[in-house]
Amino acid sequence: MNSMDKTMKFDVKAEDLEASSQDILLSVYEALLEKEYNPINQIVGYLLSGDPAYIPRHNNARSLIRKKERDELIEELVRFYLNSKKQ
Repeated sequence: MNSMDKTMKFDVKAEDLEASSQDILLSVYEALLEKEYNPINQIVGYLLSGDPAYIPRHNNARSLIRKKERDELIEELVRFYLNSKKQ
C-alpha cells in the first residue's frame, strides 16, 4: 500500500484558530489606549476609510485588524450594540 492511500490526520493547534472579530477589536482597542490614542476615533477612521494608518503597529494591532474584512468588524459591532439594547 502506497503512502498516498493512507488517511492523514490533521490537528489544528489553538494558535492556528482564527481570532474572533470581538477579540481583534478588543486587542486593537487596548493597543490604541496604550499609545494614548482615542480608540473609538481611530477604529471608526479605519472602518470608514480602510486606511490601516489609523491603527498603530503597536502590539501587532495593525496586522491583527487586517485579518478580518471591515464589514465583518462592523457586523460584530452592530450585533453587540443591538444585543445590549435588547436586555
